Amino acid sequence: MIYRTAADWRAAPRKRVLMFGMSGLGKTHLASMLRGAGGWFHYSVDYRIGTRYMGEFISDNFKREAMKVPFLRELLLTDSVYIASNITFDNLAPLSTYLGKPGDPGLGGLSFAEYMRRQDQHREAEIAALLDTPRFIDRAADIYGYDNFICDSGGSICEVVDPENPADPVLRALSDNLLLVWIKGSDAHTAELIRRFDRAPKPMYYQPHFLERMWGTYRMQTGQPPEAVDPDAFVRWTYAQALAHRQPRYAAMANWGVTVTAEQVAQVRDQGSFNDLIAQAIEAKAAHA
Repeated sequence: MIYRTAADWRAAPRKRVLMFGMSGLGKTHLASMLRGAGGWFHYSVDYRIGTRYMGEFISDNFKREAMKVPFLRELLLTDSVYIASNITFDNLAPLSTYLGKPGDPGLGGLSFAEYMRRQDQHREAEIAALLDTPRFIDRAADIYGYDNFICDSGGSICEVVDPENPADPVLRALSDNLLLVWIKGSDAHTAELIRRFDRAPKPMYYQPHFLERMWGTYRMQTGQPPEAVDPDAFVRWTYAQALAHRQPRYAAMANWGVTVTAEQVAQVRDQGSFNDLIAQAIEAKAAHA
């Protein structure tokens, strides 16, 4: 770890952290709070994916749909309108909408082959965005004068790295430049995340072999052909399985850094309490070494 002790962390003139864990446990909340307090650069991996690496895919998809409407088709063909994604740190809907859900096209579903193609695009984009992190640390300091840096990673980071491999290129690049911090949720958080997802199911990225297994198992249990699967029902069912699938991967990633709990994160109110939280996590790891 780049900060061996709590004293190292507190004395560091340039604090650099990467928060990871399931979506909904406080990563973006912390990053936004620190950015708003001043002195911290907020690097959102999902925002980078949706703008730099998948922005063209997203806008082309909008245009493809617009071309189906005669009025918009004519305007597009004459360059009379401009269609683009308005993705922000707090609104990543254009990215998740592009990823889509497999199943009945009448319910907005994609063919499984197209769904997997877009998943693969996301995997490549996420790896590239993560590997951009060290360069953004330098940019934040050189251009904007920010000494402190927080990387707000996506919930799917555990799907694109191999935490058991000490030579994993993504984790090596990240851990050499930032302190990796796992926000660990409780069973109660898991239940709440599932309830929240049931109310508003959204597309997400998963490892291909996991998705293929989920797709096959779901269809076998329901007896439905691919074109009859309810897209929302499938992603709801898959999400519950994904939480169990991701937990050991996050835990293995935590060996590269430190762990805090979602309850602790919820108590952070300012930069001072954030610094205390990280110092305590470093001390806790040292005590159990």
